[in-house]
Amino acid sequence: MPCNNSKHSNGDTGMPVWYKTKNNMKLKTTFCLLVASLLTVGQSNAQPNMELTPKQRSLVAIAAMEAKGDIEGLRKALNDGFEQGLTVSEAKEALSQLYAYTGFPRSLNALGTLQLVLNDRKAKELKTEAGKEADPLPEDYDALKQGTEVQTKLSGAPFNYTFAPQTDYYLKAHLFGDIFARNNLTYVEREIVTVSAISALEGCEPQLMAHVRGAKNMGVTDAQLHEISTVLREKVGEEEAVRAAQAVAKVYGESSEEIQTVDFSVWPKGELNAAYAKYFIGNSYLAPMDSQNGGPINVTFEPRCRNNWHIHHKSVQVLICVAGRGWYQEWGKSAVEMTPGTVIAIPSEAKHWHGAAKDSWFQHLTYMTKVEEGSSNEWLEPVDDETYNKLK
Repeated sequence: MPCNNSKHSNGDTGMPVWYKTKNNMKLKTTFCLLVASLLTVGQSNAQPNMELTPKQRSLVAIAAMEAKGDIEGLRKALNDGFEQGLTVSEAKEALSQLYAYTGFPRSLNALGTLQLVLNDRKAKELKTEAGKEADPLPEDYDALKQGTEVQTKLSGAPFNYTFAPQTDYYLKAHLFGDIFARNNLTYVEREIVTVSAISALEGCEPQLMAHVRGAKNMGVTDAQLHEISTVLREKVGEEEAVRAAQAVAKVYGESSEEIQTVDFSVWPKGELNAAYAKYFIGNSYLAPMDSQNGGPINVTFEPRCRNNWHIHHKSVQVLICVAGRGWYQEWGKSAVEMTPGTVIAIPSEAKHWHGAAKDSWFQHLTYMTKVEEGSSNEWLEPVDDETYNKLK
């Protein structure tokens, strides 16, 4: 990990090495909103096109799982991280830093999960690197002075939160002075952790955009910032990935379609619907919910995905929208918008289709009822773009 023993940081990815403990400082304030508001001015020039390392990718997943409070997901992310060379010191530092952005309850729960993961790995004799702890700081270290310098670099300009002077002091002296001075994570790694965590917090989009700008100022490259959403999509969830991608796109002035996401931890996404893919435009996913005993199947449609026109002979299909927004249409009739709580019983022999809106993921439960002997499904032509694109 890049570091030095000078009194100043060693460039965009370096870390100062001093630290002064403050045993009497027990903060109970979450800084997500206030810190982010400091980062809305100034940007550095574009950074070299460096992608995330395997260890940095693991930090993305760990931070987002901590912010979501997804303990099982965090457990997996931590194990994956250790297999990629993440050290215990780095994992502990990332989860400790996040109390300033996600609150003490999330941070403490995550640290407790880390302890359990370490105990389990020890019992299984899995290799886990302890790593190097942060270097101690000299007695004359001035946390307020150094924190002000770090905050200014992060923000791109000096900032004084005169509305709440004590909070301004906490931000400068504690968050940017004490925490950021600990050199077992680099500035780049700390900002990757922060951006990833806020991507998992609903309703913090303005703060997320501000932290994307701050991350650029602290040396996170353009390629790394863009890759965060890819890692979130692979390891955490679509909702978090879209939130990160949209924030990055807005900061960089790139086009980005506003997509409504769904939380797959509530209604599972399931597996790709490969067996019936030829009857769909776009990707759909199936999650059986005790369907072998008569329970429904949860069907997930990505944006713009819809099935072909089709008919259920001698049976009635029931659709119950549980997340996102979509459409149902019978032949010769106007399309019906489906939002959570919409229930549609599709008459037997009715030619119809259903699928997601252009700008939203869509999930519905489905089951068959009034099934008569000789029932069957008849798949017909696709829903053409002209018909579909008229829907708003």
